[in-house]
Amino acid sequence: MSSFNLSATLHVFHLLTQPQNLIPALRIPTFADLPIPLSQALTTASGIRPDIRALVLDKDNCFAEPDSSVVYPAYKDHFKRLKEAYPGDKILIVSNTAGTRSMDPEFRLADALERETGLRVLRHSAKKPDPECINEIMDFFLKSPSAGVDKASQVAVVGDRILTDIAMANRMGAWGVWIEKGVVPMNTLPIRLEQAWLRKVENSGYKGVRPL
Repeated sequence: MSSFNLSATLHVFHLLTQPQNLIPALRIPTFADLPIPLSQALTTASGIRPDIRALVLDKDNCFAEPDSSVVYPAYKDHFKRLKEAYPGDKILIVSNTAGTRSMDPEFRLADALERETGLRVLRHSAKKPDPECINEIMDFFLKSPSAGVDKASQVAVVGDRILTDIAMANRMGAWGVWIEKGVVPMNTLPIRLEQAWLRKVENSGYKGVRPL
Protein backbone atom coordinates (compact mmCIF):
# COMPACT_ATOMS: atom_id res chain seq x y z
CA MET A 1 0.00 0.00 0.00
CA SER A 2 1.43 3.38 -0.95
CA SER A 3 0.42 6.93 -1.75
CA PHE A 4 2.02 10.23 -2.59
CA ASN A 5 3.33 11.83 0.59
CA LEU A 6 2.97 15.57 0.04
CA SER A 7 4.33 16.44 3.48
CA ALA A 8 7.56 14.55 2.80
CA THR A 9 7.89 16.28 -0.57
CA LEU A 10 7.48 19.73 0.96
CA HIS A 11 9.89 18.77 3.70
CA VAL A 12 12.60 18.24 1.08
CA PHE A 13 12.78 21.99 0.62
CA HIS A 14 13.28 22.44 4.36
CA LEU A 15 16.10 19.89 4.26
CA LEU A 16 17.87 21.75 1.49
CA THR A 17 18.56 24.53 4.00
CA GLN A 18 19.08 22.25 7.01
CA PRO A 19 20.58 19.02 5.59
CA GLN A 20 21.92 17.99 9.00
CA ASN A 21 18.37 16.95 9.86
CA LEU A 22 18.87 13.90 7.63
CA ILE A 23 21.51 12.43 9.93
CA PRO A 24 20.32 9.85 12.49
CA ALA A 25 21.51 9.91 16.08
CA LEU A 26 21.88 6.14 15.91
CA ARG A 27 21.82 3.59 13.11
CA ILE A 28 21.18 -0.11 13.62
CA PRO A 29 21.05 -3.02 11.14
CA THR A 30 17.57 -4.31 12.03
CA PHE A 31 14.79 -3.89 14.57
CA ALA A 32 16.26 -6.81 16.53
CA ASP A 33 19.37 -4.68 17.14
CA LEU A 34 17.47 -1.87 18.89
CA PRO A 35 19.19 -1.37 22.28
CA ILE A 36 17.05 -1.89 25.39
CA PRO A 37 17.03 0.54 27.10
CA LEU A 38 17.76 2.82 24.20
CA SER A 39 19.39 5.54 26.30
CA GLN A 40 22.42 3.33 26.90
CA ALA A 41 23.45 3.68 23.25
CA LEU A 42 23.19 7.48 23.00
CA THR A 43 24.86 10.59 24.38
CA THR A 44 23.55 14.15 24.45
CA ALA A 45 25.31 17.20 23.04
CA SER A 46 26.71 17.75 26.54
CA GLY A 47 28.10 14.21 26.72
CA ILE A 48 25.66 12.51 29.10
CA ARG A 49 23.15 9.70 28.67
CA PRO A 50 19.75 11.03 27.57
CA ASP A 51 16.55 10.52 29.50
CA ILE A 52 14.53 8.66 26.88
CA ARG A 53 11.10 7.91 28.29
CA ALA A 54 9.07 7.04 25.20
CA LEU A 55 9.41 5.65 21.69
CA VAL A 56 7.70 6.32 18.38
CA LEU A 57 7.78 3.21 16.20
CA ASP A 58 7.24 3.12 12.48
CA LYS A 59 5.40 0.01 11.26
CA ASP A 60 5.97 -0.78 7.61
CA ASN A 61 9.32 -2.53 7.15
CA CYS A 62 10.35 -1.59 10.68
CA PHE A 63 8.92 -4.37 12.86
CA ALA A 64 6.34 -5.70 10.38
CA GLU A 65 6.17 -6.42 6.69
CA PRO A 66 4.45 -3.78 4.56
CA ASP A 67 0.68 -4.32 4.48
CA SER A 68 0.85 -6.55 7.57
CA SER A 69 -0.24 -5.83 11.13
CA VAL A 70 1.66 -8.81 12.55
CA VAL A 71 5.07 -8.44 14.19
CA TYR A 72 7.68 -10.14 12.00
CA PRO A 73 8.37 -13.59 13.54
CA ALA A 74 12.12 -13.02 13.96
CA TYR A 75 11.41 -9.85 15.97
CA LYS A 76 8.69 -11.12 18.30
CA ASP A 77 10.94 -11.81 21.31
CA HIS A 78 12.67 -8.44 20.99
CA PHE A 79 9.31 -6.72 20.54
CA LYS A 80 8.09 -8.30 23.78
CA ARG A 81 11.21 -7.14 25.66
CA LEU A 82 10.75 -3.63 24.30
CA LYS A 83 7.15 -3.50 25.53
CA GLU A 84 8.24 -4.66 28.98
CA ALA A 85 10.91 -1.95 29.14
CA TYR A 86 8.52 0.77 27.94
CA PRO A 87 5.06 -0.06 29.36
CA GLY A 88 1.78 1.82 29.14
CA ASP A 89 1.76 4.64 26.61
CA LYS A 90 5.56 4.79 26.40
CA ILE A 91 5.47 3.27 22.92
CA LEU A 92 3.35 4.83 20.19
CA ILE A 93 3.10 3.40 16.68
CA VAL A 94 3.03 6.16 14.08
CA SER A 95 2.55 4.86 10.56
CA ASN A 96 1.98 6.63 7.28
CA THR A 97 -0.54 3.92 6.43
CA ALA A 98 -2.37 2.57 9.49
CA GLY A 99 -3.98 5.40 11.42
CA THR A 100 -3.76 8.06 8.72
CA ARG A 101 -7.02 9.68 7.72
CA SER A 102 -6.07 9.60 4.03
CA MET A 103 -5.27 5.86 3.81
CA ASP A 104 -7.15 4.45 6.79
CA PRO A 105 -10.24 6.69 7.06
CA GLU A 106 -12.22 4.27 9.24
CA PHE A 107 -9.08 3.30 11.20
CA ARG A 108 -9.59 -0.39 10.53
CA LEU A 109 -5.86 -0.88 9.93
CA ALA A 110 -5.06 0.96 13.15
CA ASP A 111 -7.57 -1.15 15.09
CA ALA A 112 -6.08 -4.38 13.70
CA LEU A 113 -2.56 -3.21 14.50
CA GLU A 114 -3.51 -2.40 18.09
CA ARG A 115 -5.07 -5.84 18.52
CA GLU A 116 -1.97 -7.57 17.16
CA THR A 117 0.66 -5.55 19.03
CA GLY A 118 -1.07 -4.45 22.22
CA LEU A 119 0.26 -0.93 21.59
CA ARG A 120 -1.41 2.39 20.86
CA VAL A 121 -1.55 3.50 17.22
CA LEU A 122 -1.77 7.23 16.53
CA ARG A 123 -4.78 8.41 14.56
CA HIS A 124 -3.43 11.39 12.67
CA SER A 125 -4.51 13.78 9.96
CA ALA A 126 -1.02 14.66 8.72
CA LYS A 127 1.66 12.24 7.59
CA LYS A 128 5.24 12.11 8.83
CA PRO A 129 7.25 14.36 8.73
CA ASP A 130 4.63 17.13 8.59
CA PRO A 131 4.88 19.58 11.52
CA GLU A 132 1.22 18.89 12.29
CA CYS A 133 2.08 15.20 12.73
CA ILE A 134 4.77 16.25 15.20
CA ASN A 135 2.15 18.22 17.12
CA GLU A 136 -0.17 15.22 17.17
CA ILE A 137 2.58 12.95 18.49
CA MET A 138 3.60 15.33 21.26
CA ASP A 139 -0.03 16.00 22.16
CA PHE A 140 -0.50 12.25 22.69
CA PHE A 141 2.55 11.92 24.94
CA LEU A 142 1.98 15.11 26.93
CA LYS A 143 -1.62 14.13 27.71
CA SER A 144 -0.73 10.59 28.80
CA PRO A 145 0.34 10.28 32.45
CA SER A 146 1.82 6.82 31.83
CA ALA A 147 4.11 8.13 29.09
CA GLY A 148 5.85 10.50 31.51
CA VAL A 149 7.03 12.79 28.72
CA ASP A 150 7.61 16.51 29.29
CA LYS A 151 9.53 17.41 26.13
CA ALA A 152 10.56 16.04 22.74
CA SER A 153 14.13 15.24 23.82
CA GLN A 154 12.66 12.44 25.96
CA VAL A 155 11.34 10.72 22.82
CA ALA A 156 13.11 8.53 20.25
CA VAL A 157 11.74 7.88 16.77
CA VAL A 158 12.59 4.48 15.29
CA GLY A 159 12.11 3.82 11.59
CA ASP A 160 13.62 2.78 8.27
CA ARG A 161 13.05 5.97 6.26
CA ILE A 162 15.41 8.93 6.26
CA LEU A 163 13.03 11.52 4.79
CA THR A 164 10.15 10.71 7.11
CA ASP A 165 11.21 9.06 10.37
CA ILE A 166 14.69 10.55 10.83
CA ALA A 167 13.95 13.98 9.40
CA MET A 168 10.88 14.25 11.63
CA ALA A 169 12.80 13.18 14.72
CA ASN A 170 15.45 15.84 14.19
CA ARG A 171 12.94 18.54 13.35
CA MET A 172 10.95 17.87 16.52
CA GLY A 173 14.03 17.76 18.75
CA ALA A 174 13.81 14.02 19.42
CA TRP A 175 16.27 11.19 18.77
CA GLY A 176 16.27 9.55 15.35
CA VAL A 177 17.12 5.85 15.18
CA TRP A 178 17.55 4.56 11.65
CA ILE A 179 16.96 0.90 10.82
CA GLU A 180 19.22 0.32 7.83
CA LYS A 181 17.79 -3.04 6.76
CA GLY A 182 14.04 -3.34 6.86
CA VAL A 183 12.02 -6.52 7.18
CA VAL A 184 11.84 -6.75 3.39
CA PRO A 185 14.78 -5.53 1.27
CA MET A 186 13.69 -2.35 -0.47
CA ASN A 187 15.55 -0.99 -3.48
CA THR A 188 13.09 1.52 -4.88
CA LEU A 189 14.27 4.75 -6.46
CA PRO A 190 13.01 7.01 -3.62
CA ILE A 191 14.90 4.93 -1.05
CA ARG A 192 18.10 4.91 -3.11
CA LEU A 193 17.88 8.66 -3.58
CA GLU A 194 17.32 9.49 0.09
CA GLN A 195 20.19 7.24 1.19
CA ALA A 196 22.48 8.76 -1.44
CA TRP A 197 21.49 12.21 -0.16
CA LEU A 198 22.38 11.17 3.38
CA ARG A 199 25.82 9.95 2.25
CA LYS A 200 26.44 13.21 0.40
CA VAL A 201 25.48 15.26 3.46
CA GLU A 202 27.77 13.26 5.74
CA ASN A 203 30.64 13.34 3.23
CA SER A 204 30.25 17.13 3.09
CA GLY A 205 31.15 17.32 6.77
CA TYR A 206 27.74 17.90 8.32
CA LYS A 207 27.20 16.52 11.81
CA GLY A 208 23.96 15.23 13.22
CA VAL A 209 21.83 17.33 15.55
CA ARG A 210 21.71 15.90 19.06
CA PRO A 211 19.24 17.10 21.70
CA LEU A 212 20.77 18.75 24.74
